Amino acid sequence: MKALVYDGVETLNFRDVPDVIAGTDEQLIRVEAVGICGSDMHAYLGHDARRPAPLILGHEAAGTIVGGDHDGMRVTVNPLVSCLVCPACKSGRENLCPKREIISMPPREGAFAQFIAMPMRNLVEVPDNIALSKAALAEPLAVSWHAARLGIEALHPSMDRRAIVIGGGAIGLAAALALQAMDMPDVTIIEPNDARRAYLNDHCGQTAVAEASGPAPLVVDAVGYGGTRATASSFVEPGGVIAHVGLGDDAPGFDVRRATLQEITFIGTYTYTAQDFRDTAAAIYDGRLGPLDWTDNRPLSNGAQAFRDLRAGSVAAPKIVLSPWD
Repeated sequence: MKALVYDGVETLNFRDVPDVIAGTDEQLIRVEAVGICGSDMHAYLGHDARRPAPLILGHEAAGTIVGGDHDGMRVTVNPLVSCLVCPACKSGRENLCPKREIISMPPREGAFAQFIAMPMRNLVEVPDNIALSKAALAEPLAVSWHAARLGIEALHPSMDRRAIVIGGGAIGLAAALALQAMDMPDVTIIEPNDARRAYLNDHCGQTAVAEASGPAPLVVDAVGYGGTRATASSFVEPGGVIAHVGLGDDAPGFDVRRATLQEITFIGTYTYTAQDFRDTAAAIYDGRLGPLDWTDNRPLSNGAQAFRDLRAGSVAAPKIVLSPWD
């Protein structure tokens, strides 16, 4: 089969790799759509030791089951595989499983390929009226759904339902959409890139600004750099909540003194639970997250150029989705 392989820093090659063989508890899936995540970009730039070359990246996938009892079923893929038996898994917090694995990280190759194999429990059926290119957004949307849910749950009931989201990429936009779907209509996205900011305002119906003014009860950091943590620390209201979902770096920035004096809650949020993923898929299918028409769709064979374009900051759309069969 063909795959887009990360062969070294800023080096991707579309080439032949060994065919995937599904295990006894797995389904073989023909990948129809797969998104580029910020973590894929971190690996591409050589900033993620968890993803050493050579490796097939990509974990935001949807496709069709090939063979077996479910042949032809259209599915979106929860890429997080957990043990099911540890206390975290048994309590419905599979994302905290100490044995968790995710495709695109050894020992599991990723979905920038024509086929992958996954356990049936990691697959959610996609209705015929939903394009698989949109169903592939379930993974990044679930990341933000999880962050929005935890942030709202931690927010004191006396505080206004108002939020600032730092970063207008896919995770930031998805966080805004999730917050709005959870009855928090007043959401502002901070996005410094002029082209992307205009896209969010004009095409996605969001309120996006270069710099935010005024504090907010809830701040979602969808970037995760020292500078954005400093911004989040300064913008959150006393008694408010910071939901930190970005994984940019581990540089200083979070203002611990202010957080202590003003009783600010800081929540690190990672991926999603299996229920979050299912809930996100349902929200896609019933339209609560909008038309999801903000992707740039390209062939997987041109994936290396897509990464270069993202690196150059020349992509206005929040998400590039690749097709292995174009």
